Amino acid sequence: MNIQLTEPAVNRLRQELTKAGMHAVRLSLKEAGCSGLEYVFDFTLEGQEGDLCESFDGFQLFVDPESYSKALDGLMIDFQTDLLSSSFVFNNPNKKGECGCGISFTV
Repeated sequence: MNIQLTEPAVNRLRQELTKAGMHAVRLSLKEAGCSGLEYVFDFTLEGQEGDLCESFDGFQLFVDPESYSKALDGLMIDFQTDLLSSSFVFNNPNKKGECGCGISFTV
């Protein structure tokens, strides 16, 4: 599986999973927004049958195989903080466009 998480993303996910009492996150896509696709993080105890899996420091990342083949191969996830906000940032080489608010994208 070719999905990378930066150190700030790993640290933030581990922190949020600990607060939620979970030890895994599942990444998938859903149809939403102006452009068509949106990233979805679900905290979980285990993946679903057929999920792809990658272990990180303190948790596992499960990925929906259909979402992966459709648009997640090569994804880099970062967590960025500035003076006014903090958020996960998805650098996706498969993205062809995105909506004005940056929440949804097309492939």
